[in-house]
Amino acid sequence: MFVPLCFYQREIPEHGAAGERAAESRKTTTYGEYNLMPNVTFQYEDGAAVTVAVTAGENLLEVARKANVAIDAPCSGNGSCGKCKVKYISGDLESERTRHISEEEFAQGWRLACVSKVAGDVTVVVPDIASAYKSRMKVADLSSKEEIAIFENAKKDVEEAGIAFANAFSVAELAMEEPTLDDTMPDNERLIWAIEAATGAQKVKLTYQVLKKLPDVLRDNRFHVNAVLKTCGEETYVYDLLPSDDRRICGVAIDIGTTTVSAVILDMTDGTLLAKASAGNGQIRYGADVINRIIESRKDGGQEKLQKAIIEETLNPMLHRMCHAAKLHGSRIYHMCVASNTTMNHLLMGVNSDPLRMEPYIPAFFETDNVSAYDLGLHIHPDAHVVVAPNIGSYVGGDITAGTLVSMIWNKPEFNLFIDLGTNGEIVFGNSDFMMSCACSAGPAFEGGDISCGMRATDGAIEACSIDAETMEPKLSIVGEDGQKPVGLCGSGIIDVIAELFRCGIISPKGKFIREGKRVRRDPYGIGSYVLAFQEEAAGHKDVEINEVDIDNFIRAKGAIFSAVCTMLRSLDFDVSMIENVYVAGGIGSGINMRNAVVIGMFPDIEIEKFHYIGNSSLTGAYNMTLSVQAEEKVHELAHNMTYMELSTDPSYMDEFVAACFLPHTNTDLFPSVKQEVV
Repeated sequence: MFVPLCFYQREIPEHGAAGERAAESRKTTTYGEYNLMPNVTFQYEDGAAVTVAVTAGENLLEVARKANVAIDAPCSGNGSCGKCKVKYISGDLESERTRHISEEEFAQGWRLACVSKVAGDVTVVVPDIASAYKSRMKVADLSSKEEIAIFENAKKDVEEAGIAFANAFSVAELAMEEPTLDDTMPDNERLIWAIEAATGAQKVKLTYQVLKKLPDVLRDNRFHVNAVLKTCGEETYVYDLLPSDDRRICGVAIDIGTTTVSAVILDMTDGTLLAKASAGNGQIRYGADVINRIIESRKDGGQEKLQKAIIEETLNPMLHRMCHAAKLHGSRIYHMCVASNTTMNHLLMGVNSDPLRMEPYIPAFFETDNVSAYDLGLHIHPDAHVVVAPNIGSYVGGDITAGTLVSMIWNKPEFNLFIDLGTNGEIVFGNSDFMMSCACSAGPAFEGGDISCGMRATDGAIEACSIDAETMEPKLSIVGEDGQKPVGLCGSGIIDVIAELFRCGIISPKGKFIREGKRVRRDPYGIGSYVLAFQEEAAGHKDVEINEVDIDNFIRAKGAIFSAVCTMLRSLDFDVSMIENVYVAGGIGSGINMRNAVVIGMFPDIEIEKFHYIGNSSLTGAYNMTLSVQAEEKVHELAHNMTYMELSTDPSYMDEFVAACFLPHTNTDLFPSVKQEVV
């Protein structure tokens, strides 16, 4: 029987830079082909909705992914994280209750999307917390001196080490004679001659983009123009033609983290910051860690989906928002520098990353030097060169080589440690004579993943906490404006909470609750939890609490960091007493309480004065590379000279890891100051 296909008008609510739904858009979205197939409607808490036709029996999480509905799934849908909760409203949905949903919650309609199948028309609500990873893009207020100082200080340190801040771009002011019947020289030759006369360049080449606009720009400006030039050795390329009163040339530096993406637009002439933003990595709905993303990329169309998630859903919206803030057109960005881990580099380029996860862990590339914005579909000048900070191993990438530049350990004679806390924990140890690096799979816990109430360091995140040892009442510091209610815990807050629970004797060294009280409770399975904010105090639909499973996940994450440090030092016949400074990087909050990190056994028990939090070193490193050819060359030099240690092949690492999965450690002699402090 022939059934006509019906196409519904597609009215999609405006999406912001990280996929956020614009507040003014409240219309229902419908799309797809409807052929007597079940309809799934995803309703948002702000009133917007998305309706899509599916095949009966499809997995609800997969349906959401296809419909571009943001639902957090750090475990990539294997049912282990419990974060893909949606609220069933009506229709036919087959779903079993799991340990992540209580009987009361199940009765209220809460379901895990990853274990639910569509049996007929169905409507579900997607709570804000389920899409927290894709939370509102944050465009920084650059009137804040603190924001600007981070980049200025990093630039100053690198400059003082002898790195010149000069790049390949310049602007030539040109005044040409207009053509006449007696002077019929073509426009391209007239322009080239003028550039040669103004700059002394010998080999001038016009890009296709310039050739297309050349006749109009020259005549609109009566042959008085500014030419944007890029000098590469003996060759000078003309990137753009501008009116004579316009000399702005811009670049963009981007840090692509597994969880979070950050970027700055800067003036290439003096390094002035024009805009800064951060957002969740759109790929995270395909898994919170790189292994899950690699596995997803090998499915049908997976590689294209992951590349689209980072470029079309994350980077381009960020670029649009930043350009709007800077009152700048994207075509005025002529240079881009990207710092990201090895897997993110491969997924950005659309290159098969599967060999990275299998022995002998070989990437398709460490360095690449011939990629343009046009190749990747980025909404900046199509000829903009995309510089990728070099990788040095399968799990130590350009985010670490760029970060090492601004850590400055390469320029100091004393032995220093550089630690980047992210979904992967990367570590560099050394001095001006040598450097060794390694990576450990810390998981997404430092950025809120694998934690039931975990989230990025955005509005509503608890970023710091102290607990009264007697009353067990917490005092919280929350990201956002005054009066902001808590939504969940970001990385720095998790460190504080676990340290405080341990210091107050509320949990044991194994992370189990050993005290009882109003804020300590147990579920039907006997799993204990600590309530940081009851529902009436919180911004969500339930209490904000951290449970024993969360604590165990974080203990394993911190254990991975400490055991990696110990393994690396032992391989060099060093010990922690030889560390002069520890530089800690990562966007886990506004800062990290170093003492609390020592209390839980994440960092070595050395003098607190030796610890320094340097923020997002990957982004500041990329900023320096964007501004300076010598800085870019220095990062490549550091990558070439750094020894990479593969921890998975070291027989002692697993023993170190198991020993470190205690608070603070099974060998408390390694933490003498903590023994005196803990109740």
